[in-house]
Amino acid sequence: MVVNSPTSLLVAVVGGVFFVRLVLSFKSLVFWLGRWWRWAEERTQAYQSFEIPQRTEVGEDNPLYRCAVTYVAALPSLEHADSAMLFSSGRKPNDFFLLLGPGHSAVDFFLGARVTWSNVSGRLVLRLRRQDRTRFLRPYLQHVESVADDLELRRRDVRLYTLSGGGPRWRSVSFTHPASMETVAMDADLKSRVRADLEFFLKGRAYYHRLGRVWRRSYLLYGPPGTGKSTFVAAMAKLLCYDIYDVDLSRVSADGTDLKALLLGTTPRSVILVEDLDRHLKGKGVGEVGILNFMDGVFSCCGEERVMVFTMNSDGGGMEAVEPAVLRPGRLDVHIHFPLCDFTAFKTLANNYLGLKDHKLYPQVEEVFQSGARISPAEVGEIMIANRGSPSRALKSVISALQQHAPSASRINSAACRRLSDGGAWSRLENSVGDSSNGAMGFGKEFKKLYGLIRMRSGSKKEGAVPVELDKDRSTLKN
Repeated sequence: MVVNSPTSLLVAVVGGVFFVRLVLSFKSLVFWLGRWWRWAEERTQAYQSFEIPQRTEVGEDNPLYRCAVTYVAALPSLEHADSAMLFSSGRKPNDFFLLLGPGHSAVDFFLGARVTWSNVSGRLVLRLRRQDRTRFLRPYLQHVESVADDLELRRRDVRLYTLSGGGPRWRSVSFTHPASMETVAMDADLKSRVRADLEFFLKGRAYYHRLGRVWRRSYLLYGPPGTGKSTFVAAMAKLLCYDIYDVDLSRVSADGTDLKALLLGTTPRSVILVEDLDRHLKGKGVGEVGILNFMDGVFSCCGEERVMVFTMNSDGGGMEAVEPAVLRPGRLDVHIHFPLCDFTAFKTLANNYLGLKDHKLYPQVEEVFQSGARISPAEVGEIMIANRGSPSRALKSVISALQQHAPSASRINSAACRRLSDGGAWSRLENSVGDSSNGAMGFGKEFKKLYGLIRMRSGSKKEGAVPVELDKDRSTLKN
């Protein structure tokens, strides 16, 4: 017999509510149990605190304090702290960061040990177990400095330094070039290898010092004009977060004194750029000896954490005219060739400029590239900018530009066809290959058929075109 009294119903409801609240507050229960455990641990363990003041006893800034502030601001536990101060850098949009407020703490873990950072009256206090001090403190502070340096490097504004009007002095402007490794039109495997080399250099201080070498890396970028060498330099600087020093050798004294002063005026974490190296090697100016001393002489070793980049407008064949002493490792460690645009680079440019992953005209574009036609990536980019409202028109314009830069045999064939005076023969050919007025349709078939038109009957006295027929099966000419 079941008794459904109001009292028993109320007890059931209260019990159900209590059970639901207990389940929902399970995380809170775990949190409070964790705090209780830490409270008990702090009462049973011996701890030691280290204060990090903002200034030294002589009034100078304490570098460790700056590194510690940067490091603590990036701790994930600071986002979950009871209280923190929120700031904006003001240099970039949506660049917000947290700082440890007075009287508040943040927790960090390193090598299995737990440490606490606290803000006490403007001084940072590092607190850890006394038994962890010997094995933990020095490696941890080295870790703090390393992470803080990397964070500050990523946050700093990249600047471009150029020569000022009077004397060998530098002046700078903010470098806002939008290039990046992702947008550079380059072979994917080559790009990944160059990127890995740069990232290894960025973290290679200890490695270079162990080898007894200056922490410096040099690159040679060579290729025809308009192939993206300067854009790649900008992408390198953005990846490394290094400033760029643009060294204009034409404005340097012939004895190289100004060049040495300019080199000494550069700062670590910088890209030192010398463009058109081949032109300066042949010109008057500093001369080859001064340039070689600039590349790897004693003065070039006066600063570390520098990347030296030299560009040359000569293609692979033009490299033979450069002295081997200039190209040897130590002066130019990595050689990167920038060729004219191929189909792979074209697809990257089409994706960047037009947002195209694929298009119905891609097979025709690829066929033109396979015929040997090449143009510079700069020309392809300009065509796509001019026709950005119509991807189809942009691709057709690229095909037309490629046809104008086709191999010599193709250009001779086209010129010979234009000299034919028999309109009937020209009309038959056009009808057989389709409409080619805009140079965008049927180029592959048109090329094969045009090839036969230059074979004219020897000794013919008749003006105009020689009647020809194209053997469809063997693609040969028959009289």
